[in-house]
Amino acid sequence: MSKVIDGRMTHRHEGELVVFHIGMQINRWWRPDLWMPLMGDMPRMLRELSVDPDSGLLGFEILLGSGGPYLVQYWSSIDKLYAYASNPAQEHRPAWTRFNKRARKASDAVGIWHETFLVERAETIYVSTKPMGLPKATELVPVGRRHDRAPERFADGRTVAGSGALGQE
Repeated sequence: MSKVIDGRMTHRHEGELVVFHIGMQINRWWRPDLWMPLMGDMPRMLRELSVDPDSGLLGFEILLGSGGPYLVQYWSSIDKLYAYASNPAQEHRPAWTRFNKRARKASDAVGIWHETFLVERAETIYVSTKPMGLPKATELVPVGRRHDRAPERFADGRTVAGSGALGQE
């Protein structure tokens, strides 16, 4: 189990950054026979991506929303995300095919959704938490005195694409 990191932390990342949200909207909770089979696909995809350092997946968080489970994923490039999604030799394409076949049988039982964000700059703060989110996927660094407030961290932009060493002022 991860330990709590004392103090104020933020993230640092050089280069392109993509944040990808993907989830299930379970519309018929009382029909697990229709939505439960989908639950097995995501762990296979995450395992496949996690063991391949060239996949582009930097990290992920599994969450539970009001409609069902969802993931926040961090990717090193939009091209790598799309390459994975369209590669018939990897887990995603067969999973998508299975979903579409099941969805035709009970189209209102479960839905799938995603959102993709190409991030130019990002501001983060984590105070006395276990490693999580963007810093866990990129690099966790202490908040330096010049970046004590959110507007300062965001305006600087170094937390995503700059060259300075955040926390090293």
